[in-house]
Amino acid sequence: MTYAAAKSILVFLGLLVSFGVFAARTFRLLWPAMRRGRPDPPFAQWRQRLGGVLVYAFGQRRLFRFLLPGIAHFFIFWGFVILSLTILQAVLEGLLAFRTVDFILPGIGSWGPLALLEDLLAAAVAIAVAYALFLRLVLKPARYEGSHKAEGVMVLAFILTIMATLLLMNAIRGNRGVDPVSSWRPISTLMGAMLRPAPEGLQAALGEGAYWIHLGVILAFLAMLPGGKHFHVVTSLPAVLLRNLEPPGRLPGAPVPDGRSTPGSVEMFTRRQILDFFTCTECGRCQEVCPAHASGLELSPKTLIMSLRLELSSDGAGVADRSAAPRPRQVAGEVVSEQAIWQCTSCYACDAECPLFIEHVAPLIDVRRHLVLEGRMDPRLQDVLDSLGRYGNSFGLAERARAKWTERLSQPVPDARKQPVEFLWFLGDYAACHPGLAESTAATAQLFQKIGLDFGILYEGERNAGNDVRRVGEEGLFELLREKNLEALGGARFRSIVTTDPHSYNTLKNEYALDGKDGAEVLHVSELLSRRLASGDWRLSRVLGYRVTYHDPCYLGRYNGVYDAPRRVIAAAGCDLVEMPRHGDRAMCCGAGGGRIWMDEGPIRERPSEIRVREAAALDGVGQLVVACPKDVAMFRDAVKTVGLEGRLVIRELTELFHEAL
Repeated sequence: MTYAAAKSILVFLGLLVSFGVFAARTFRLLWPAMRRGRPDPPFAQWRQRLGGVLVYAFGQRRLFRFLLPGIAHFFIFWGFVILSLTILQAVLEGLLAFRTVDFILPGIGSWGPLALLEDLLAAAVAIAVAYALFLRLVLKPARYEGSHKAEGVMVLAFILTIMATLLLMNAIRGNRGVDPVSSWRPISTLMGAMLRPAPEGLQAALGEGAYWIHLGVILAFLAMLPGGKHFHVVTSLPAVLLRNLEPPGRLPGAPVPDGRSTPGSVEMFTRRQILDFFTCTECGRCQEVCPAHASGLELSPKTLIMSLRLELSSDGAGVADRSAAPRPRQVAGEVVSEQAIWQCTSCYACDAECPLFIEHVAPLIDVRRHLVLEGRMDPRLQDVLDSLGRYGNSFGLAERARAKWTERLSQPVPDARKQPVEFLWFLGDYAACHPGLAESTAATAQLFQKIGLDFGILYEGERNAGNDVRRVGEEGLFELLREKNLEALGGARFRSIVTTDPHSYNTLKNEYALDGKDGAEVLHVSELLSRRLASGDWRLSRVLGYRVTYHDPCYLGRYNGVYDAPRRVIAAAGCDLVEMPRHGDRAMCCGAGGGRIWMDEGPIRERPSEIRVREAAALDGVGQLVVACPKDVAMFRDAVKTVGLEGRLVIRELTELFHEAL
């Protein structure tokens, strides 16, 4: 048997084994796991979904939020997409070796511009891989902690080898004069010039050795893909295509027991969520922005997803016959610690940062829902939930005491249930009930009165909107609060709703779906003030001249995209705004969300609110931190005292700043 014939047979067998192993491992990994998940609702909005694939999967848009790693990944991704033609060339060259020694892919293999692009891309990918190796082995960013470092380094070494052998093969083909477009390959030509003094036999041996290494690494990489983090090569396109297109602030409903799934196990998740678990690249971008992780707590969104993936791919979880499988483990306590489950602030930073739209918050809340049903929660949280169920607020105040702050006003506030108003002011718990915020709330009412806003409140008819109640997993209590609030709102006469509380804003807008209903709008106070300023209805009489910074609330910013309105109000007040390093959709959470404000913190290195006020105080010349959420006022004022910044940093509510300028 000739070498050429043996080469064709070996390449054919290699392809058969590699593709067979890949297909078998992919099936054994995904099919049993996906069968265990709950069905998803029917997918729609296909035009938007396909557009997202173009922008986020092929355009890699979210990756550029970490600029240099994003650029490196962009070249590696597109390098592989375009250089797949060279892989096809190598495969066909081997399969057809028994017929022709130097096979050239018809048309494609003889097109000079494509050869130039391939040559430059191979070099660019090699440089990108070298940077990625430098990042992992030398710089070692904290976000890679907990990832499978050895696997990542091995795959990068594979890619570097594939690129190097491709350039070497082309260099020797050019030296031998069998490449019709060698003049279009500058990098390969340079390598060929360095090898030209070597004997022809040695060059031929090097070329053939490069070919086997090149193809062998490709086939080995294909066979090992399923099961590792690089399986996202397969799952990322469907994950982006089937991403959640609902507003971020609208949580999916609670899992409904169906008698088939084991409550509290990975079987509570939908098939789309399970696809997420296998799509995680372990890049750690979510971990980098997580306030709980930054505070020294156990929770990491990245390791949460990795743990769920491991559970689904472990022995027993992959058994197709459910009767033969062991009892599914409980996610809380057996797969992930209960402490970590309760440490999430639901700030959405992890979801917003993930390049592949992996959801971390929603599945975590599904686990909380199960814990709440079983009564496994912080005793302090249980007391707050009891107060919310009994009194409609988290402070345990009697319903009639909810409007006690109005006693500070010289003019009464209309009751929107008794007389029609243009704006219904939905206060939320902290603005209405927190004893330390009564003065701020009264000042906001005085501002509304001063600018002639036609507004009213619900008095004892208002209850907590339920945003954080739902995010601690108390679905039944959320529905009760929602029903009571909708009943009170139905008995009031108003045109639009305004609120100073982003948590209430999110729930009224997205989960009560009141925005746009019967022509009414749900507005945050910053949006209302910004609109009135733009219309010329008001003129501010003072230029304050303060040098301030601004904190973007999670439920106003990341969840609902309101960034410009508060900044326009600050600018109109004549203040010099200095942005914190983390601002806009990357602003760090104050630590109050997700019900964390109602829980004992336990051992913690530094609270998110303390990290945040230090960040604000470090800005040159800034003496005021402007906030647009009552919870932020409470959290940051406490943090200022805790870290010893009293007299150095003042916490100002946005409406307070506006009132002073007016």
